[in-house]
Amino acid sequence: MNLDDARATFILECRELLQDMEKALLGVEQVEEKEELINAIFRAAHTIKGSSGIFGLDHMVAFTHVVESVLDRVRSGKLPLVDQLVVLMLACCDHIGTLVEAVAAGRLQPDPDLQQQGAPLLVQLGTYLPPAPQAALSPLVTAPDDDALERIHGRGVDTDDWHISLRFGPDVLRNGLDPLSFIRYLNTLGRISGMVTLWEALPQAQLMDPETCYLGFEIAFESKANKTDIEHVFEFVMDECRLRILPPHSLINEYVDLIQHQQGDLARLGEMLVRCGTLTALELDMALNAQSDAPAKPLGEILVEQGTVQPEVVQAALVKQKQIKEKGASESRSVRVDADKLDQLINLVGELIIAGASVHLIARQAGIVTLQESTSKLSMLVEEVRDSALQLRMVKIDATFSRLQRVVFDGARDLGKDILLVINGEDTKLDKTVIEKIGDPLMHLVRNAMDHGIEAADVRAAKGKPAQGTLKLNAFHDAGSIVITVQDDGGGLNRERILAKAIERNLIDAGHQLNDSEVFALIFEPGFSTAEKLTHLSGRGVGLDVVKRNITALRGTVRLSSEEGVGTTVTVRLPLTLAIIDGFLVEVGKAVYAIPLDMIEECVAYTAEPHHDYTSLRGEVLPFIRLRELFGISGKPVKGENIVVLNYAGQKAGLVVDTLLGEFQTVIKPLAKMFNQVKCISGSTILGSGDVALILDVPALINQAMATGINPPSFIKP
Repeated sequence: MNLDDARATFILECRELLQDMEKALLGVEQVEEKEELINAIFRAAHTIKGSSGIFGLDHMVAFTHVVESVLDRVRSGKLPLVDQLVVLMLACCDHIGTLVEAVAAGRLQPDPDLQQQGAPLLVQLGTYLPPAPQAALSPLVTAPDDDALERIHGRGVDTDDWHISLRFGPDVLRNGLDPLSFIRYLNTLGRISGMVTLWEALPQAQLMDPETCYLGFEIAFESKANKTDIEHVFEFVMDECRLRILPPHSLINEYVDLIQHQQGDLARLGEMLVRCGTLTALELDMALNAQSDAPAKPLGEILVEQGTVQPEVVQAALVKQKQIKEKGASESRSVRVDADKLDQLINLVGELIIAGASVHLIARQAGIVTLQESTSKLSMLVEEVRDSALQLRMVKIDATFSRLQRVVFDGARDLGKDILLVINGEDTKLDKTVIEKIGDPLMHLVRNAMDHGIEAADVRAAKGKPAQGTLKLNAFHDAGSIVITVQDDGGGLNRERILAKAIERNLIDAGHQLNDSEVFALIFEPGFSTAEKLTHLSGRGVGLDVVKRNITALRGTVRLSSEEGVGTTVTVRLPLTLAIIDGFLVEVGKAVYAIPLDMIEECVAYTAEPHHDYTSLRGEVLPFIRLRELFGISGKPVKGENIVVLNYAGQKAGLVVDTLLGEFQTVIKPLAKMFNQVKCISGSTILGSGDVALILDVPALINQAMATGINPPSFIKP
């Protein structure tokens, strides 16, 4: 095995374990049954410690050993996992992460600066530990004594120990691996109750190669670990050794019982043995490889000859195999795909859609029925390919929400507040590009809610509120969009203070009448802040304007509602994808526009009083915009105009157009930077004819329809 590849796997595993450990630490206070999470935290630290030992990273082993010791006391019930200890463990997670990143950068030796950073943590951890007793040494026989070997082989009957037979390959040392590090790691899973070192393969001194390993071991091992966990100890050296693991005698009857009670369609001999725990996946692979050389020999016979499974266990599996009908076991497969390759696939699908639309147009113009049928079928297949490709880009938002848990945990303690974070909708999926870019805006909103929204405990008590504040994160799908809400039960926004600050900064004219939503929208102006004091979290007026700008760049919107004394809710609405959508084409004059189909409620014939910008839709007032006037398109309206009824975030507005052209798979092409200031347009697409159609920005259109006239709202000064 290549050591660099093994180390890269170790680093990746450590990062994932630390992420799981942090998530469990943050969630342990919110559950009543803590045992499962505490065990998960301990296992993560234990695995990092053991893996570090395999690579000779003694400084990491030393630090994580102390962490593991404290967690072991928590796991055994000797130490409560109180808030102060959770904070300490999170700090230890951060430090271990720093050590891992140092290894990733190639710094394998202890770094004095990092050791100095970790020293205060070790002191704090030491306060939770009793004085350590002197550890007893495991018995070690240094010669291949026959009596010693017999004692090792017989220990499983008397003491219920595992028996491990280990022979290292000659190139282990040459490949940079230390055989004794695996023995030390094995001791973290239990206790080596006896061991014989086999050195009969040693040549005469003058023939010895210092880079060649000649040793083997017979080990009696006392542990409650399963066979797979024990085999995992030797994972990085598996290609360089011969390993045989025999279970304690008491486990044989347990294996037989598990085989007899197995349910489902799993009936292959090797799979049954793996499932009951008597055989590991690697041992099964080795046996199957041996069977390929001797296909006439049954797998059970090979396993017994190799000494990996006891004969009575194999016999029980064969009996069980006869009782059920063998079926092909379904196997779940997943493949990691580079994000750039996925983006390239989406781009190619987009070009395929454009080319397909062009072919369909040509077929319709030619009037060949069979060709039109073929192109219609092709369009359906392309649509299925599009949907499948887009699903590949959809990822859950739970990773983003999990990162915010740490932000709330640390921020609440820095501010001296007790804040409970409640998360809903973490399984909601959206485009990976949106996920990557929404993290920072959400972090700003959460920090703002903690600092400015939720009051201190004494203030909340004076208002009759619970001392603990609540911050809620929620995500859900709505009409082709994803909606994310950040809601707090704090003091809410002071409308009059916001107005006074806006007038002071000359953002609005004194006496200008604004509704609540327009007043609250002012806090998203650059540099706007009503904070009376600054904190390291917020208060400088930097952040919310960036939040709005970043969300707008994703073709999303952000709205704020608040009730003074009750709380504030920020609603972020984003498109599910930034690549391909179902669109609806409309025509005004000779210009063609595309509207996202999910935001269209219906189409009706145009009826309105002269000079009115609204109509009656089944007894309700529907404001509308005439696209011809909005974009200054020359010519007179055609007879039989239509109104496209738009619905976005519960608000309705109409769009007056000349002609309805129908549905169209729309490949979104972003506009150049020089068109960033163009209002009511969010992008462009290419039609089958090769012409360009502009994609309308529905949220901007609805906002414009709600304002008086077709001109944009002008209460904010440029």
